Formats: sequence, structure tokens, C-alpha cells
Amino acid sequence: MDQKMRDKKAYNLSFSYLIKYGKSKGVTKKLINKYLHFPEHTQRPDNVAGIYQQLLSSAQNANMKAGVIGKAIGGVENLGKVLFRFNPLKVLHKYGAEWERLLDDIEAQLAPHGKVRRKNNSIWPKYCQTILSATPFMSKFSSARDFYGWIDSLYHDEKTRVALPILISNEIDGIGFALACDFLKELGYADFGKPDIHIKQIFKGLELCERRANDYHVHQAILRIAKNVRKTPYNVDKLFWLIGSGNFYDDPHIGKKGKIGSLKKGFITYARRHLV
Repeated sequence: MDQKMRDKKAYNLSFSYLIKYGKSKGVTKKLINKYLHFPEHTQRPDNVAGIYQQLLSSAQNANMKAGVIGKAIGGVENLGKVLFRFNPLKVLHKYGAEWERLLDDIEAQLAPHGKVRRKNNSIWPKYCQTILSATPFMSKFSSARDFYGWIDSLYHDEKTRVALPILISNEIDGIGFALACDFLKELGYADFGKPDIHIKQIFKGLELCERRANDYHVHQAILRIAKNVRKTPYNVDKLFWLIGSGNFYDDPHIGKKGKIGSLKKGFITYARRHLV
């Protein structure tokens, strides 16, 4: 089976498997399609503060960070009370690179739930370092128009598009390639997918990428599949992510508050039998 046929078959198998094993919990073809189409009503931020806030929201979309950070303070938007309504220049002037001072103020003003660990490798210290390391980068842009102009200058050329997450991940501590892709995707750039843990495990398990593939190579596999099935990378990303996470976050009536449980392990076993 050549790569194009394998990509098409893997995509179709994921769709049918999600319906088959999610049906008893309320999953339908119509519901899945709702998640696969980029939400047209989504409006990207129209100022630098909003872009900075979205960057910090994407920065906590990894591992346990969302539960430790966003959930602990009632949402990332509440950081605006400490971050001068997400004004990167003011944050830079007040804190510089002193993450300890920032964390002191977050604890004093937002009183996060749970224990705030302060070891360098703990979640809160690393997140505060991300907040502060992003300020020099975001302060380069005088307006949202200036920022999107820079993005668009690279995004609209297929040969330079992938440079965007590479540049962003090198500018900001704690924002790796995958989270940079997530940031761009959430700003409305649908030609990016997020090579997260679910997608990496599925792709490697189905030999849609090499077993030693890094985030960049998995992202390239998302783009390849999207081209072969004539869908957007956003569509491909979301379909395999739904298999892996089982999280229909906009539909709390599905399963248990929108969660049907991961179908990843069963799907990999099932799909491998059909991809020989």
C-alpha cells in the first residue's frame, strides 16, 4: 500500500471507528463534522494584549499545565489582573526576568487553588518563565496589524510557513514546536496542526510517520495526510485528537460532561489490521 492510500485509509478508519465506538455515548457523524470544521465565528484578537493572552493560553495546553494553572485561577484570562491586562511592555518593565516576583504577585492576587511548587522544574515556575520570556517578543509589535503582517508574510508561502512555529519556539521559553503550532492554529491559521501526544502515538502506531519522528516531522505528516485526503490540517489534527482524547469539549451532554474516554489504544490495534 503506497503512502497516499495509507493516509486515506487511516483517515477514513478513524472517522468510522469514532462513530462506531462513540455511538452509544451520543457521538454522531454530524457531531464529529462540527469539530472538524474550523469555527468561522472565531474572531482573532484585534490587539497585542489579546494575542499575548492567547499565547499564554496555548502555553498551558500541555500535559497537566491546564489543570494546574488555568483551572487553579479560574482561567488564564484572570492573569490579566497581574499582567497589566496582558500588556507585554509593562510586564517586561516591572518584572524583567524575575519569575519569582511574578509568582509572588500571582499567589497574592489570584490565590491559586492547590499547592504552588517553587522548584525550578515545577509547573508554576516554568510557566512564569514563559510569561516573562514572551514579553520581549510580543513587545516588538506595535499593533495586532503589525503582528499579523509578520505572520502572513511567512504563512502564505508554503515553503516558509513552517518557519513560523520554529521561530516562535526559539523566541519563547516553554513554547516548543507543538505549542507554537497550537498558538497559530488558535489565531485562525488552519494550515497548522498540533503534534500532541495523542497524535504522535497514533501516527507512530499506524506507521504514518517514523517511530523516531520529532514534533516537526509529525506535523509534516499531518500536512501530508491533509493534502492526500483533501482536508485542512486542522481537520486532520482534530479527528485524530478526538480519537486520542475522547473529549467533545463543546458538548457536555455527550458521555460524561463531554468526555467518552480515549479510544486510542483500541483504534491503533483495529486500524493496524486494516492497513496491511
